[in-house]
Amino acid sequence: MNTVKGFVIWITGLPASGKSTVGRLLKKRLIKMGYRVEHLDGDEVRRWLSPEAGFSRDDRIRHLRRVAYVSYLLARNGVIVIDTFVSPYRETREFARRLIGDFVEVYIECPLDEVIKRDPKGLYAKALKGEITNMTGIQDSYEEPENPEVKIHCIQDTPEEAVNKIIKKLRELGYIR
Repeated sequence: MNTVKGFVIWITGLPASGKSTVGRLLKKRLIKMGYRVEHLDGDEVRRWLSPEAGFSRDDRIRHLRRVAYVSYLLARNGVIVIDTFVSPYRETREFARRLIGDFVEVYIECPLDEVIKRDPKGLYAKALKGEITNMTGIQDSYEEPENPEVKIHCIQDTPEEAVNKIIKKLRELGYIR
C-alpha cells in the first residue's frame, strides 16, 4: 500500500454530467495503484449525513459544509477522498478548499441540453414540468468553477479519458507517483 498525505478530489458539475461514474472509475484506478481511497457520493452521503436536508440554498450549503468536514477528517488521516457532488455554489467549494487545504477541484463541464437528454433519474423532466423545485440548472443556478485544477468535457472526454486527465494532474501536483 502506498503511503501518501491525504487530499481531496472534489468533482463538481450539473446533475447527470458524469461525476459519479468518473468518481467510481477513479477510485478503482487509485486502489489498483495501491492507495487508500474513499468515495463520498452525493445521494448516498446525503441519506446518512443530512437526511433532513432539502434542496434550498441554505440546506445545500449546510450539507456540503458537513461533507467538507468529513472529507477533511479522512484526508488528515492519509486517505485520498473523492467527493462527487453537484455543489452548485462557488462559496461552498471555496469553503471546502480553505478547510481541507490539499484540495483538487475537478469540473465536469456538460451543456444543459446534454444532461437533460441523459437524465437517468428523471429529475430534469420533473423540474421542467414544475413537479420539483430548486433543480440545479433549471430553477437554481450552477456557478461554474473559475479555476479548477482539472476541467473535463463530458461530450469530448470519455470517463476513462477523464480519469487519465485527473491522474496526470495529481502526478503533476505531487499528490501521487
